[in-house]
Amino acid sequence: MDDVYCETTAPGPATEDAGPPYAECVLCRKPTEHPESTKGSTLCPVCAWQEAGRTACSG
Repeated sequence: MDDVYCETTAPGPATEDAGPPYAECVLCRKPTEHPESTKGSTLCPVCAWQEAGRTACSG
C-alpha cells in the first residue's frame, strides 16, 4: 500500500491568454465580459448601462 494520499504537481507556465475569446459588443465592437459562445446580442458594460437607461426612460 502506498503512503502517498494525494499527489500534486505544480502548474506549468500558461500557454494561452488569461481567458476565453470574448464576444464583441454589438454596438461599439469592443470586447465584452461574455464568451464568444454566448447566444443573443452581447453588450459591453458601457453600452449595457446606456441601453438600460434608455429602456427605463422609454416608459
